Amino acid sequence: MRRPGTAVCTWHDLLEAVQPEAVLAPERLAPLLDEVRERGRTVVFTNGCFDVLHRGHVAYLEQAKQLGDVLVVALNSDASVSRLKGPKRPVNTLEDRAAVLRGLGSVDHITVFEEDTPVDLIRLLRPDVYVKGGDYHTDLLTEAPVVRELGGEVQVLDYVPDQSSTSIINRGGL
Repeated sequence: MRRPGTAVCTWHDLLEAVQPEAVLAPERLAPLLDEVRERGRTVVFTNGCFDVLHRGHVAYLEQAKQLGDVLVVALNSDASVSRLKGPKRPVNTLEDRAAVLRGLGSVDHITVFEEDTPVDLIRLLRPDVYVKGGDYHTDLLTEAPVVRELGGEVQVLDYVPDQSSTSIINRGGL
């Protein structure tokens, strides 16, 4: 219900108010990345739930950062995580996941998407390099053709065995 003196805000607005510059709305991030590319620098993009951050995630993000100059991490919204992983997920809220990722030196920008895949976000941000972890195969990524259509490349990075949020949760880590 809208009342006098109030305004409607999105979850991006809320996150930016609580953690300025920790999470950027895609519409704010796109022109920043255009400037990065205009300076001849490379934009690397990855996405995921990053629900229970572990050393596999950290190694993956460090490796991704080495592929370019600016690393963008797109986080699945809480609703998206629930659709993909089940009703008991996420373990950590979007705000908490973003705050932890922001603390990593490898991560330059964070944004959030509501959909189950970041295809629309990729079309908007146009990364030079799209990366996923070693538990994925490029032929099975619905994002891969879109990245290539936009002139980017797709990379699958190393996988750290037994280091997935789901395996940690299933073995009683949470």
